[in-house]
Amino acid sequence: MAELIYSEFRDPKQMLADQEYDGHLSLHDDKMAEDLGFAGAPIEGPTHFSQFVPILHEMFGDRWFEQGCISAHYKNMVVEGERVRVFAEPLAEGSTLTRIGAEKSDGTPVLTGTASVGPDHGKTEISQRIEMLRPSKQLVILSDLKVGQKGAGNPESAIMGTDQHMGKLYPFSVNDKLKVITELHPYYYADQSPWENAVIPLEMVSILTQYTGGRSGFRSRGPAVGMFAGLEIKIIDGPLLVDHAYKLEREIVALSESRRTESSWIRTSVYDGESDKLVAEVILNSATLKASYAKYDEDAAALGKVIEG
Repeated sequence: MAELIYSEFRDPKQMLADQEYDGHLSLHDDKMAEDLGFAGAPIEGPTHFSQFVPILHEMFGDRWFEQGCISAHYKNMVVEGERVRVFAEPLAEGSTLTRIGAEKSDGTPVLTGTASVGPDHGKTEISQRIEMLRPSKQLVILSDLKVGQKGAGNPESAIMGTDQHMGKLYPFSVNDKLKVITELHPYYYADQSPWENAVIPLEMVSILTQYTGGRSGFRSRGPAVGMFAGLEIKIIDGPLLVDHAYKLEREIVALSESRRTESSWIRTSVYDGESDKLVAEVILNSATLKASYAKYDEDAAALGKVIEG
């Protein structure tokens, strides 16, 4: 096998210490993380996507911004102060898909996944994981959700301005992010972009699709604390641009559980606000910690679920 292509080690920054959802602080708050048994408040998973951009732009050219797909499963959390590098396998001849990964300076894996360019992206990391899911016997926190359920707010209007504060879920702007981003790129600035407008940084695409998520009507039991377990960003007819209007449509494509979590897999389809053409799809695997829901055992009993020890 050819040698892996590595980035430099970088120092990702925590920007979600003040994040709120459902009226409480998130796992990105130090005290909340400590109460749930974590070593510290994790940095948001998509932050690591920025480190792949120089490698993938070199590999695929500008096509990466127009039809690129990054698909990742998170393996271990990163806290501020830990150094991270990413890597990719060289492209096999005739292939448009490569394996990718990220690791801490001590070798601890951070994520594993795939990167590709379309229109045919092949078997991505997230698509393979969805195919392997086993039906849950009885969800508790997510018991009111159903596979195939559409967002109540479809279509939602969304835009990401250069200095737009992205709300309680994402308490910062594009310009705030660019001051601390692990890898800057010229295309993140309008005067250097081939598309005459700034490209939304890859790690902020999930913010574009999530900051209006409260309109979806996908309500789970709580309060409970969730985290990103996996994320796929697939650009179909891009790039996605700052200060450009989009419409979002959501659908639950899978529900699952593990010993510690219950998970939803939600696909957000992104349409151009003017032409209505499909320009991107984002699949977020969000895992909710069972231990963070105080009434988990009570509700499980009421639902007739047998809790395995």
